Order: sequence, then structure tokens, then C-alpha cells
Amino acid sequence: MAALPATPAKRPRDERLDVFRGLTMLIIFVAHLPENSWNAWIPARFGFSSGAELFVFCSGIASALAFGGVFVRRGLALGTARIAYRIWQVYWAQISLVLALIAVAAGLDHVFGLGKVAEQFPPLLTDPASALLGIATLTWQPDYLDILPMYLVILALIPVMMLGRRLHPALPFLVAALLYVAVWTRGLNLPGNPWNGAGWFLNPFAWQFIFFIGFFISMKWLPVPRLGDRRLMLAAALFLLVSLPLSFWGILEHWPLAQAARDLLIPVNEKTDLHILRVLHFLALAYLVLSLIEPWRDRLDRGAGHLLILIGRQSLAAFLASAVLARLLGAVADLAGRSEPIVALLNLTGFALILATAILVSWFKRAPWAGPERKPVAERQEDPTPDATLPTRVREAS
Repeated sequence: MAALPATPAKRPRDERLDVFRGLTMLIIFVAHLPENSWNAWIPARFGFSSGAELFVFCSGIASALAFGGVFVRRGLALGTARIAYRIWQVYWAQISLVLALIAVAAGLDHVFGLGKVAEQFPPLLTDPASALLGIATLTWQPDYLDILPMYLVILALIPVMMLGRRLHPALPFLVAALLYVAVWTRGLNLPGNPWNGAGWFLNPFAWQFIFFIGFFISMKWLPVPRLGDRRLMLAAALFLLVSLPLSFWGILEHWPLAQAARDLLIPVNEKTDLHILRVLHFLALAYLVLSLIEPWRDRLDRGAGHLLILIGRQSLAAFLASAVLARLLGAVADLAGRSEPIVALLNLTGFALILATAILVSWFKRAPWAGPERKPVAERQEDPTPDATLPTRVREAS
């Protein structure tokens, strides 16, 4: 009798992915907390790239791990259905997040009279019909609420890439490159503001470029250089050093020549359309950091690394929590002041609550109520009577 084919072994989880996704969630919280002095010291202040590149790149790797195997094992149709289901989930996460933040702003206005609705969602007051339609159709994305819509569009491109791979191994690379080139040569974008005609702040046709670099690497379609190569590490370090005076506010504010050089090299739409220097900076930083931590890779799940892993494994829930917490704690800062001790307390409180959210969501996902039923305590206790161990007939006779 012929042996059954072996089930493909599940790829072991890479702790580095969860560590960096967890770190990204904390960086995003710091960046989104209004008037946060800690925001001056996040990695984006020291180079061209920011936490957004890390978030999108890691999402590309995670999407390959979560969805790529479905396309390979079950075919294009079921793989596309799996992507459609995820798009459905993320779409409603976006709608729920926007509505939750509107409710938070309205509640703060009602209790404290802070004017948050007018500050954060002015079109709701001036043109509510267009604003509500824009929220539902993603043609209006309020400030700091543009990451999930970008992710939705990029997810929709995954079946295109998988189909292209079937037709020719080079097609996915060509599609990603052509979309990126079309952004910079044709202004390709989606409508993001019905009142001024602006496009999406995070242009998905540009940001797909770094997403699919991660996706292609994870699918093993794109080879990567060996970590720890001293020449590559030196080249990456030099690139990072050159970018520092063109990025760090402490230099730009006191050295006009550096600011002039930055203005010459970096256009105003550099983040919206993901300038190539941002991509190169991120890849150089990623290679250098991964090379440096490689000797300690098996110890990433200890101490602070373990906490980051807990957050990274629940990145969607952590992101939703961070967005709400940033608005709530920003209101606390409005009321209590923004002295450095208060700012530090608010940041640390946000970190703790994001971690607590990740732990709670992880507990719910384990579905502890679905395990075998436990017997009531009373049934598991022994009979306390002295003759409990006697045969039944002896007890009845006595």
C-alpha cells in the first residue's frame, strides 16, 4: 500500500517578526499621542524612514505567512476568498475605529467641553452627509486614520501577484515596480478628501512597494543577502550616517545647509508617495539591525522582548487600542498639562494598556471555554464520612 504524502511541515514562527511588530505598535502610539515630546526621539527623527515602513514591511511578511500557503495549497480561488474575508474584517475594524473615536471626542466634549469633534472631525459639523459617506467609502480618512485603508488596498493586490506568479515568475516584481513608477510619473492615487481633491495620505500604490518586498522575501521569491556580511554592514551604516544630518531636527534647526540639502533631495510628498530614499534607508537599517541581533536571536523571547512579542502577535488589536488610547490620553494631557513627568506617565500608561489589550485578546483567541468541561468542585471532593471507603453492603448493614 502506497504511503500517504506527508503533510507539509508548518513553518516555525520567527520571533523577530513579532518583536518588531510589537515595537512598531509602541512607536505608532508615541507618534499619535498629540503634542507628545517623546515623538521627537522616535526612529523617524534619525533617518528618512519611520515606523510606518516597519509596520508595512512586517505586514507583508505576515501576510505571506498567513495567506501565501492558502494560495499554494488550495488554489487561486480559495486564496482569493481568504483575502476577501480578511479585507471584510479589516474594513469593519476601520469603520468601528473611526466611529469609536468620534464617540470618544463627543464624550469628551460633553463632559469637559474640549471641542474635540470640531478639532478632529470638522467635516462632521460642516458637511455631515459627505463626511459620513466618505467614512463608509474610505474617500475621507480623518487624520491618523489612514493606515488600515492603505492595508485594505494592498491586500486586494495579493491575488494579482499570486496570479502573476503563475503566469511568469517575474510578473509580480514587474507589477509592483510599475505601480510604484506610475505613482511618481502619473500621480496615481485614490481620492482621499471630497472637499479639496487630495489623494490618500498613505498612497497604497506607492506603499505596496515595501509591503511586497517583505511579501516576496517571505514567499522565498526574492533572495536576501547573508546577514553579518561586513562589507554590506559597513555600506548600510554609512548610508544611515549620511541620512542622519538630513533628518534629525536638532541638526536641521541649527544648520541651514542641511535643511537646504534635504529640501533639494526630498519632495513634500515624500511620505505620501514613499520616496525611494525612505525605502533604501529602511532596507539598510533592517539589514544592519538584523545582522547585529543575529547572535542573540534565540534570546529575543526574554524580558522586554517577550512583552513585545505578546503585542506583536496581536498587532491589529494593539493598533486599534493604541489609536483610541492616544486620543484619550491626549485629552488627559489637555486637562493635566504636558510637563515631562506627566508626558512620561501617559506614555508608559499607554504602553501598559496596549500590552494588557494584547494579553486579553490572546486569552480570548485561545477560547478557554471550548475545552473539556470541568466537573463541579463538589463532585470532585471525596466523601468526608468515616466509612466512605467501606463496601456499599457493609454501610447499609450498619
